[in-house]
Amino acid sequence: MPELGNGIVAYFSMEICLEQRIPTYSGGLGVLAGDTLRSAADLELPMVAVSLAHRKGYFHQHLDAQGQQSETPEEWRPEDLLEAFEPRVTVEIEGRTVQVRAWRYAVHGITGHAIPVVLLDTNLEENDAWDRTLTDVLYGGDQRYRLAQEMVLGMGGAAMLHALGYDDRVHYHINEGHAALLTLVLLDRQLGGRAPWEAGDADFEAVRLRCIFTTHTPVPAGHDKFPEEQVLQSLGEHYTALLSATKCCDDDGSLNMTYLALRLSRYINGVAMRHREVSREMFPAHPIDSITNGVHAVTWASGPFRALYDRHMPEWRRDNLYLRYAIAIPLEDIRKAHDAAKHAMIEEVERRSGVRLDAATMTIGFARRATPYKRADMIFSDIDRLRSIVEATGPLQIVYGGKAHPRDEGGKALIRNIFEAAQQLEGTIRVVYLENYDIDLACRLTSGVDLWLNNPRKPLEASGTSGMKAALNGVPSLSVLDGWWFEGHIEGVTGWSIGGSADPEPDETRESNDLYVKLEQVILPLFYGLPLGYVQVMRHAIALNGSFFNTQRMVQQYVRNAYFPTQGEPVPEDEEAVRS
Repeated sequence: MPELGNGIVAYFSMEICLEQRIPTYSGGLGVLAGDTLRSAADLELPMVAVSLAHRKGYFHQHLDAQGQQSETPEEWRPEDLLEAFEPRVTVEIEGRTVQVRAWRYAVHGITGHAIPVVLLDTNLEENDAWDRTLTDVLYGGDQRYRLAQEMVLGMGGAAMLHALGYDDRVHYHINEGHAALLTLVLLDRQLGGRAPWEAGDADFEAVRLRCIFTTHTPVPAGHDKFPEEQVLQSLGEHYTALLSATKCCDDDGSLNMTYLALRLSRYINGVAMRHREVSREMFPAHPIDSITNGVHAVTWASGPFRALYDRHMPEWRRDNLYLRYAIAIPLEDIRKAHDAAKHAMIEEVERRSGVRLDAATMTIGFARRATPYKRADMIFSDIDRLRSIVEATGPLQIVYGGKAHPRDEGGKALIRNIFEAAQQLEGTIRVVYLENYDIDLACRLTSGVDLWLNNPRKPLEASGTSGMKAALNGVPSLSVLDGWWFEGHIEGVTGWSIGGSADPEPDETRESNDLYVKLEQVILPLFYGLPLGYVQVMRHAIALNGSFFNTQRMVQQYVRNAYFPTQGEPVPEDEEAVRS
């Protein structure tokens, strides 16, 4: 790592996956944030993270026999697990003074280096009843609630760091647009008492020099927007005037959090090469780079594979690039490690569902947020054809997991479709949908299945990380060429593609046909007919994908290219570098 001098990075994220008993995350964004902090701690990076306490979590998922989802809060008490910080700060919301306290969590790296995580909390007696709920529910409530919540994160978070003694050495990393309002606090400090309309280019540049922004959303509808009237009501006249001075609002006067972050950040990146191109088309006025996501290797490698890597290349924990040398691990050793991981998964599936899977059967995993563009039911688009494939090539079983947002009716319908398909296939293909997909279950599934399936509608997969977790455990992917798989895919070597890379638009008929053809003519015959040939693909997935698509490499790129770009040579992010 380059010499970092006196700088420190403040990492702001609406959700961070810290550990199983602290439900402060909903899915990929939060898991990425947690993995980022773990690798930053491993690398002894000077960093502090800021998020919300989310006392009621995301939600606890219930599925009935027809796949109908219902939800209950997943409550936890920070006071039972964490230490309170001494200072309290305030945020003016709708003209009220809202008190904010914070809880401390520490992320420890392999050397013992700790990164503090500041979890903001408004559940204080001094606040009125509604304000006390602002740090309760992740992605809950209406626009009024969401804007107030994002004020607590961005503005309250900036105030809390200042109260904790973090000063002008801080570089602010805004992980998605939820925390973008912190830029207005920085601009207000920069003005030093001058009126908002006196802000000039030098003031904006001073803020810009301290901010880094990562966008994760490849569609305009996914970026938080708030109407002009709501902004004035919530932020008040002073901060609304500051916002107006930035000239980053939409033509209709609404606040777009992504535009605000784009306007006041010196470094902007997408989370994969393909996502960079999509983002540049969406925001052509801004210079958008890319740093492809990763996962924390030590966290996501299962016990059997950690032991395997420790035996063959013990340096891998300190330097994930040593996973490249997995190419020399005997195939039989990889097969045995996978068998152990698969057995552990089968035990967990039975414990959660009562269904006993067959260890000798090809097992496909599909687990992620349940929302229509993920197309979790695409493999069931032709039930009769799927039956005939199994009859001709060998048995198949499929394990699902994933929550639909409480207001995502399309996602809930998707889960019901899978339950219906499972009933139609009863006696031919065993299909299991597990409730409450969480990090413990993710570790079991991504290491225990034989094939990881991912078929989002292009170009809506900004990156995706579940297939990276699978690759660390030798599980190859069958995936649409979008997000990270556009970079990680080598046909028949690290896994298999669905559809072509040059397809400008998704063609569901072609893609579902391609999925069936790959299963029938390539994957199942290889798995059952040439099992060591299949293990060879598994070994390549580790050596070629696991060694690169990790947060250790990702954080090093952020350090050299975004956080402290003058203190180290840029790390190339292009197709040749990825594939070499």
